[in-house]
Amino acid sequence: MFFLLEVGTEELPADFVDGAIAQWEKRIPVSLQEQFLTPESITVYGTPRRLAVLITGLPDKQSDRNEIIKGPPATAAFKNGKPTPAAEGFAKKQGVEVTDLEIRPTDKGEFVFLEKKVTGRDTKEILQELVPNWITGLEGRRFMRWGGGDLRFSRPIRWLVALWDQSILPLQLINSDNTLNSDRVSYGHRILHPDAITIAQASDYEETLRSAYVVVDPLKRRQIIEEQIKKVSKQLGGTPEISDELLQEVINLVEYPTAVVGKFDEEFLSLPSEVIITVMVTHQRYFALKNKGSLLPNFITISNGDPTKSKIIAQGNERVIRARLADAQFFYKSDCGEPLDSYLPQLETVTFQEELGTMRDKVDRIMDMAQQIAEQLDITPQQREEIESTAMLCKVDLVTQMVYEFPELQGVMGQKYALVSGEPEVVAQGIFDHYLPRGADDIMPDSLTGQVVGISDRLDTLISIFGLGMIPTGSSDPFALRRAANAIINITWYANLSINLAQLLAQGCADFVTGHPQKISPLEGLQSFFLQRIQTLLQDEVKIDYDLVKAILGENDLEYQERALQDLLDVRDRAQFLQEIRQDGRLDTIYETVNRSTRLATKGDLEFQILDPSEVVDTKLFEKSSEQNLYEALLQLVPKTKAAKTQRNYQLLVDGLANIAPSVNEFFDGSDSVLVMDENPHIRQNRLNLLGILRNHGRVIADFGAIVKS
Repeated sequence: MFFLLEVGTEELPADFVDGAIAQWEKRIPVSLQEQFLTPESITVYGTPRRLAVLITGLPDKQSDRNEIIKGPPATAAFKNGKPTPAAEGFAKKQGVEVTDLEIRPTDKGEFVFLEKKVTGRDTKEILQELVPNWITGLEGRRFMRWGGGDLRFSRPIRWLVALWDQSILPLQLINSDNTLNSDRVSYGHRILHPDAITIAQASDYEETLRSAYVVVDPLKRRQIIEEQIKKVSKQLGGTPEISDELLQEVINLVEYPTAVVGKFDEEFLSLPSEVIITVMVTHQRYFALKNKGSLLPNFITISNGDPTKSKIIAQGNERVIRARLADAQFFYKSDCGEPLDSYLPQLETVTFQEELGTMRDKVDRIMDMAQQIAEQLDITPQQREEIESTAMLCKVDLVTQMVYEFPELQGVMGQKYALVSGEPEVVAQGIFDHYLPRGADDIMPDSLTGQVVGISDRLDTLISIFGLGMIPTGSSDPFALRRAANAIINITWYANLSINLAQLLAQGCADFVTGHPQKISPLEGLQSFFLQRIQTLLQDEVKIDYDLVKAILGENDLEYQERALQDLLDVRDRAQFLQEIRQDGRLDTIYETVNRSTRLATKGDLEFQILDPSEVVDTKLFEKSSEQNLYEALLQLVPKTKAAKTQRNYQLLVDGLANIAPSVNEFFDGSDSVLVMDENPHIRQNRLNLLGILRNHGRVIADFGAIVKS
């Protein structure tokens, strides 16, 4: 059997169509499965004027089935072998006799159960219950009411089609005094086929709508659009700039797509290409064309109108784009009339946040933070000057006319104007780069100026907003602080920047409190926030196993947490190294050696930082040769120089731990084994110190106690 549901509406927002399709694709199969219905296929459609689902292979009714129903505890259902009101009430509710009940054991004691045969219900009856919830259960932004009723939807619902094969499935949507009843009547394209159409049977849906100039399948509309764009582009001798974001939006703006070619005056090609593309793509939903990397004075739009009127449509599009580009040309010439640094005082007129001052105040804080980062890095005086200049100019383009009109161009225009003003190319590039990455899939900044200033900018935002107590909760993150923290970590990893994040956070929070003495330092909250971000990125992006991430960051271990924030590169490198030795089996060779020693070492009190056994082990207290052998093996693990201690070679350490395994086995289980917990407290402490030294060397890599054995 086929079931068709179509919800006809006024024009829907493009992003809602995508979201609604995704929600139905997820929820409808689940709701059917909960009703013991398994269809052959479920296809969800969406256009600007309708949402629809076609379900095939549904049975006429549910299969009969046996259900096991759990009742009250046996102690409450029966007293002295006789049923209580609890048992009688349960039986009555299920329509059976008390004698049909049985007592079965569970993890929580004995309970009353009933095994009941349930006759399958008609599928049509079930659908009548489910469908209204499918419609009203959709979620999206800016839902609206209409017609004086309480029914909320993205746009007013105008018709409802519900077919069970050839028959209408009676459904109702009640909106105050206006009741919408299901029918087989739909509507075609608003311009090309504005009349009502009748759908004879559910299986004819796509073909019937196609005859009325509506392509209901978004994937087919995508294919049509891509083919038309490529065909037209070839005729014009260009290559189309097709972003997934723009293409997906356009797909949901049309029901019957037609590619229309337009052109603009070549004089506008003197504008930066980013400006022209922004005007076309962001503001007009046009596709740009390039030839060998250079823009062509042409564009392609996807029309939802009459294909025979394409010439008229193109002329209208050309008038619009001409006006927009003329404005952009005026802004560009006007902005270039003054050097970029002359705009700096105007930042004092732009508020960053009411309690945090102006954008000029923010720039000053960015410059201070960038200077701190520069001091941590091994860079030249010239590089420090370039970073300082980049930090000073990074936000100046916000007060230019171009960025005021086209905010999407912030950073882009800063770079362009910096070059026009004669700033060094590395400074101009840094102004653009400091906004990168702008999202999860964006490119990373390649210039040192952009990397340092980008980190400084985000750190200032995090410290300031946390300082005001505006901490992200749940899915709410209005200042995109999670994205900012992720960017800081990812930039550091990408560029291999040796920065001490813990130090930067501590100094930044201290400076914040100095400027806001009534506020409490946000340091502790920021530390926890960054540790959560490190954990998430290691798992989701670096693809490190959950238990290994825990081992790297420690389980409520302040030493590991401080170490992570002090050296982000070391966190990444240790995590990747652990994952590598797990995959090739080397982790297994040292796992038991370190873990067995660690478990016993906890009975002692040796500090984690001690790595040299000669400092805490008295060889005169040795009673067995296995103690001396383990001691000498531990000496081989001790870093020989100060540099080797601060920059541990993890591969060398793992090899050493693997080599020490026989000595550990002999110490515990060999013919000359020892009893660690000796009655003599001095001997006991001496042996615990031996094991503590071994544990400490293992801790240089990770907390082995958090690792799950393969």
